[in-house]
Amino acid sequence: MMNFCRLLVSKPNTTLLVTIVVTEEWLGFLGSEETSGSEKIRFRTIPNVIPSELVRAADMEKFIRALNTEMEPHFEQLLDQLDPPASLIMADTLLSWTVCLGNRRNIPVASFWCMSATVFSLFHHWDLFTQNGHFPVKLSGEPAFYVLQLQRMYDVCVCFC
Repeated sequence: MMNFCRLLVSKPNTTLLVTIVVTEEWLGFLGSEETSGSEKIRFRTIPNVIPSELVRAADMEKFIRALNTEMEPHFEQLLDQLDPPASLIMADTLLSWTVCLGNRRNIPVASFWCMSATVFSLFHHWDLFTQNGHFPVKLSGEPAFYVLQLQRMYDVCVCFC
């Protein structure tokens, strides 16, 4: 997403100003070479309200829950402080609350799938996995596990608004 933002502001005579919002932890991870170099891109932070990048894999459910419940109020507060104000919100599709927030504040939202095309294809064709018996997976001696079946990305976005 940062590379995409850099491409947007690289056009000659552009008047775009991009604000990239990350957690305080992530700003530290990015380093000065990533966060400097363009007057057309500015970085702003929200508090570390999601589990640390260093431990989040240990409890992905907690991480996803925090993404969907803890970030929005801090992001909205940051929007109130931006000058000039935001005229568009670009967000990862997994942050579905940005669509609801944009609707409430009358700010257009561009939702981007930031994972690989392979992951998108897996979600898109999920019905074929179950239909052809490739899911659920049953490993020898282990109980079968199931995942909430979502047929469309629309289902992901609507369920959190």
